[in-house]
Amino acid sequence: MADDRPLTAVPALTPLLARGALLSPLKRPRPDADFPRTRLVVPGLRVDPARLAAYERACGFPAGAATLPPTYPHVLGFPLAVRLMSRRDFPLPLLGLVHTSIGLTRRASLPAAGTYALAVRVEALLPHRRGTEAAVVTELRAGGELVWESRSTYLARHGTGGRSSSDVPRRQEPPLPVRAEWRLAGDLGRRYGAASGDRNPIHLHPLTARPFGFPRPIAHGMWSVARCLAEHGTPEAVTVRAAFEAPLPLPGTVTYGAGDGRFELRGGEGRPHLSGEVVPYPAA
Repeated sequence: MADDRPLTAVPALTPLLARGALLSPLKRPRPDADFPRTRLVVPGLRVDPARLAAYERACGFPAGAATLPPTYPHVLGFPLAVRLMSRRDFPLPLLGLVHTSIGLTRRASLPAAGTYALAVRVEALLPHRRGTEAAVVTELRAGGELVWESRSTYLARHGTGGRSSSDVPRRQEPPLPVRAEWRLAGDLGRRYGAASGDRNPIHLHPLTARPFGFPRPIAHGMWSVARCLAEHGTPEAVTVRAAFEAPLPLPGTVTYGAGDGRFELRGGEGRPHLSGEVVPYPAA
């Protein structure tokens, strides 16, 4: 079980990213390594309206809504996740970590002016065909009740010597009906990074992305799913699952497809970058 560590506020993200960058060359990732069992908790959390407005603009959500977008608690919890993943005893290098999936559930409407308790923990390390993934769980409570939760996976790429037990080939789905085409500017990663606080160098500039194997910066996975949900719309109580299937280089053009509760982003040659689904909660 995780040991709770209460914090008085969400920590500043930039020093944590710097510490993680400095420690990254010392890490030796492997799925059977130990990891921090601490759960970081921030009670009495209130949302900064200016930061929320910047996020809404970056992702295409309606400005000034009375409730939080379904993806916004991830932004609130991300500095806590980085604090855990930048620790010396966390075995994966923070630099170059790639967000590979998220599953989130919003159990009820989240008032933007509400007061919440936020908690984040590392749940597990998982083998992956390209390295090791960390599973990170984020929870948001209001009045003691769980109102939002998520589970994200982050991949550290390294040699594995073989396939993981979970490496099952995915069935190729036919494209969903195209609903829109979006042209993504080269500075999208920097703009979303400013709004969300996630300034991982793989998203910012070609020079900072190349050392991690990307010739161009790639879009944040959470921008991609947030932009799709802003276009798709969600009920107040909802479960969203999304897999980030391939990097989305910037600048670039993508098509947004949707139908039967599913959504996706595909590149110019039909390559899937993101696939997901929206399910009412609780499911019928």
